[in-house]
Amino acid sequence: MGILAWTWVIVGVTFSLYIGIAIWSRAKTTGDFYVAAKQIHPVMNGMATGADWMSAASFISMAGLISFMGRDGSMYLMGWTGGYVLLAMLLAPYLRKYGKYTVPMFVGERYYSQSARVVAVLCAIFVSFTYVAGQMRGVGVVFSRFLEVPINTGVIIGMAIVFFYAVLGGMKGITYTQVAQYCVLITAYLIPAIFISIMLTGNPIPQFGYGGSLSENGMRLLGTDAGYLLDKLNQVQMDLGFSAYTSGGAKSTIDVFMITFALMVGTAGLPHIIIRFFTTPTIKGARASAGWALLFIAILYTTAPAVASFARLNMIKTLHNTSYAEAPSWFKNWEKTGLIAWKDKNGDGAMQYAKGTAFKGKVAFAANEVGPYGEKVVSTPIDESNANELYVDNDIMVLANPEIAKLPAWVIALVAAGGLAAALSTAAGLLLVIASAFSHDLIKNVVAPNISEKGELIAARVAAGGAVIVAGIFGIYPPGFVAQVVAFAFGLAASSFFPVIILGVFWKRASKEGAMLGMICGILFTAAYIIYFKFVNPSANKADNWLWGISPEGIGTIGMVINFVVTIVVSKMTKEPPMEVQKMVASLRYPRQIS
Repeated sequence: MGILAWTWVIVGVTFSLYIGIAIWSRAKTTGDFYVAAKQIHPVMNGMATGADWMSAASFISMAGLISFMGRDGSMYLMGWTGGYVLLAMLLAPYLRKYGKYTVPMFVGERYYSQSARVVAVLCAIFVSFTYVAGQMRGVGVVFSRFLEVPINTGVIIGMAIVFFYAVLGGMKGITYTQVAQYCVLITAYLIPAIFISIMLTGNPIPQFGYGGSLSENGMRLLGTDAGYLLDKLNQVQMDLGFSAYTSGGAKSTIDVFMITFALMVGTAGLPHIIIRFFTTPTIKGARASAGWALLFIAILYTTAPAVASFARLNMIKTLHNTSYAEAPSWFKNWEKTGLIAWKDKNGDGAMQYAKGTAFKGKVAFAANEVGPYGEKVVSTPIDESNANELYVDNDIMVLANPEIAKLPAWVIALVAAGGLAAALSTAAGLLLVIASAFSHDLIKNVVAPNISEKGELIAARVAAGGAVIVAGIFGIYPPGFVAQVVAFAFGLAASSFFPVIILGVFWKRASKEGAMLGMICGILFTAAYIIYFKFVNPSANKADNWLWGISPEGIGTIGMVINFVVTIVVSKMTKEPPMEVQKMVASLRYPRQIS
C-alpha cells in the first residue's frame, strides 16, 4: 500500500481507539469530568501527563527548531524538561494536598477573593487558548500532508475528534485516551529514529548514534567519507555559509537565558499540567506520577536532538545542487502543502540551499495565485539579496524525516498518527482547563452557586464545545510556528500563574490585592510585548528593537519578575490575609496543622 492508504488505516485505527476509550470511560459526575474521581494510578497518570505535556510542539516542532538553530535549540529542551522538574518538586505535591479541581479555585480560596478567582480564570483561558492554537495548527499540518486535504480542513477534522472525547469523557475519558496516545506518539517517534540511526551509524540507539561515527552504509548514503556524524554536519553547514551546527551563537546569551527560564517557570504555571496531579488518589501518588511522567517525557526529549541532526543532514544532502526535475518524491509531496518551496534565482534548474531567505515572508506559494487544493494564495516576493533558493518550514522536519530517509510507507503513516496523537492529547487537556474555568470557577462559584451537579456538568460540556470552536479558529489563523506559539503560551503562564502559586504556597503574607495586581501587570506586559512585535509592528521584531535584546519568546521572564515585584510590594502595603488563610497555607507544607 502507498503512504495515503497506510495513513488512512493507521489514523483510522487510532482514532477509533480514542473514541472507543472515550465512550467506555465517559464522565457521569463532575468529579469524573474535572479530576477523573481522583482514582488514576500513578503510572497511568504519569503516562497521561507525558502525552498531555508532549504536545505538537514537542513532537512536530522542537526537533525542527533544533535542526535550524543547532545548539541554540537546546534552550527548548532545557526549558521544558527543567520546568517539569521544577513543577514536580516545588508545586505538584502542595497543590495535590490542597485537593481542589483547578488552579483558579486555588487562587480564589488562597487569596480569599472571588475577584482573584475571576482574574485567574481569565488568565487560564488566555494562556490555554494561546497554547491550543499551536496544537490545532499541528493537526492541520499533519492532515494536509498525509491525508492530502487543505490545512484548514485538517484543523476542522481535528476539532471534531477532540470535541467528541473531550466533551463526552471529561478528565476521566481524556486520561485513558492520553495513555493510548502516549503509546502511539512515542512509538511513532522512536521507530524512524531507530531506523535512521542504524542506516547512518549502525547504532540502534539514536542517542548514541547522534554522537557516533558514520557507518559504511551511512557514508554511501550521504556520499561522504568516514568521520563523526556531527563533524560531517558541521562541515556541510559551514560549506553552505551557515555557522557550525554545534557552535550556536545565533541568539544572544541573555535571550537564550530568558527563553529557557520563561519555558521553565511557564511549565510550572501551566494549568492543564497542574490539574493532572489532582487525579491521583493520594499525595504520594502525585509525587510518584511526577517521577513516571519525567521518565516517559525523557524518552522523547533525549531522542529529539538525534532526530534533528539526522533530518538536517539528510535534507541538505538530498536537496542541495539537485535538479528540480529530478527532485525526490518527498519534496514534491510536501511542496503541495506550501511548507517547502523552491525558486530558481540563478536560472540553472538546480536547487541551491544557502544562508538567507528564499522569499520575503513565510508564504511558500510564491509563484502561484492558487494553491494545490484550489485555495487563494497571496504571492510572496522573492528575496534576491542572497543565494538561497529553498524555503523550508520548521514544522515539517520530523514529519518529513522518514520520507527523506526513504523508510517504508507504514513508518511514514505511523509518524502522522503520532503527530496527531501529540497534538490532540494536549488540545484535550487544554480544552478541559477552559471548560473547568467556565463551568466550575465562573458559573458554579461566581455566577450561579446553587446550580445542580447535572447543570454544572452540562455547562462544562457546553463550554468545552465552545472552546473547541474557538481553538479551531486559532488553528486556522495561527500567530506563528507551532513551537513558537507554544513558547508564547509558556511566557504568558510564567508571567501570570507561577508567582502567585509560589507565593501562595510559600509566603503567608501574600494578599489578595497583591495577587490580583501581580497577575494583571505580569500578563498584560507580556501579552502587549508579544502582540506588538508579532502583530502590530512585525517589521520591528529584531534584536535591535527588543527590550535588552529579549525576544517575544523570552519576555515572559520579565513579566514574571514584574508579577513577583508587584505582588510582594502591594502585599506589604495592604492588610495581611486572615489568620485562617495563613493557617491553611502553613498546613500545605507540613504534615499537621500548625496553630
